[in-house]
Amino acid sequence: MALLRGVGNTLARWTGRPVAHIDEDAGDLDLQRARDAAAAADWATVRDLLEARPESADRTGLLWAVGETAGVEKWITDVIAAEPDAALPRLVAGIRHLSWGWEARTDARAKDVSREQFELFHSRLARAEEWLYEAAEREPGWTSPWYCLQVTGRGLQVGRETARRRFEATVRRDPYHLGAHQQQLQQVCEKWSGSHEEMHAFARDAAFAAPAGTLLGRLVAVAHLEHWLALESGPDAHYIRASEVLASLHRAADHSYRHPDFVRAPGWLQTYNSFAMAFALAGDPAAARDCFRATEGRVTESPWCYLDGADPVRAYRRLRDLAGR
Repeated sequence: MALLRGVGNTLARWTGRPVAHIDEDAGDLDLQRARDAAAAADWATVRDLLEARPESADRTGLLWAVGETAGVEKWITDVIAAEPDAALPRLVAGIRHLSWGWEARTDARAKDVSREQFELFHSRLARAEEWLYEAAEREPGWTSPWYCLQVTGRGLQVGRETARRRFEATVRRDPYHLGAHQQQLQQVCEKWSGSHEEMHAFARDAAFAAPAGTLLGRLVAVAHLEHWLALESGPDAHYIRASEVLASLHRAADHSYRHPDFVRAPGWLQTYNSFAMAFALAGDPAAARDCFRATEGRVTESPWCYLDGADPVRAYRRLRDLAGR
C-alpha cells in the first residue's frame, strides 16, 4: 500500500492532479474496522463501533459496511440468541439479509434475472424485514431500521403509499437523513413508480427545506442526472445543457456545499462527485473543476456508474480532463 501511495504521489506531481481512485469511505477509518471485525465474527468490536456512532450522527455507512460483509449471516443469529432483548443484533441481521438479497438478484436488468434469483432475492428481503421490524419495536426512536425498510420495500415493491410511510417514519426521527431522502428520490423516479416532475419537486422541496449547508442539495444534482439518464442520445444533452438546469444546479450548490455552514459529514464525497458530473455534463467546466478539486481524485461509484458501469474511475477521469485544471 505504501508503494502504491508513493507511485500515486509521483504521478500527481507529473500531472498536477491527484490520481483518481475509488474511495467510498472518504477517510472514515471506522468503516474498514467494521468490515474487518464483521469478517472475523468479532461482534464485540462491531457492537462498539456501531454504538459509538449515534443514530443522530447517521450510522448508515457503518451498517452498510457490516451488512455487505460475507458471512455475517452465519454468526449473527447466535448473537441474537445470546441477546434476545437487544435491538442492535437484529438491525445487523436485517441489513445483512438486505444486502445478501441484492447479491442474489445482482445488478442485471430484470429480464436477465432468473426466477430462482428473484425467489431468493425476495425471501432474503422478507427475512430482512422481519429482523428490521423487531429492531424498530425494541428501539422506537432509532432511524436505521426505518431507513433499511425503505430499501427492502423498494425491492419487494411494497407500493407508493407504504414506501412513503416508511420514508416519513425515517425523517420523523432524523429530518435531514441523507440516505432516507436518496431512497425516496429513487422511489419517485420515473423508472420506479413516479415521474420526472415528481422527482424534481421532491428534490427541490427536500433540499431547500433543509438548513443551508446540508448535504441534501445533492438531491437536485442527482435528479437532473436521473432525468438525463432516462433520455435518448441527443435529447439527453439538450436537457442537461438547458439554462434552467444549470441555474438549478447553481442554486442547489449555493445552498449546500458552497455555503459557509457546509460540514463534511458522511456523504460529503458523494455530494462533490455528483455535482462534478452534473456541472461537467451541463457545460460549466469552472463549477465542475471546483468539485473535482474538492474530491482530490477520490471517486464514488455513484454517480459515475451512470456513465461507465464497468469503470467509474474512467468516467470520472474523462470528464475531469474535459473540465481542465
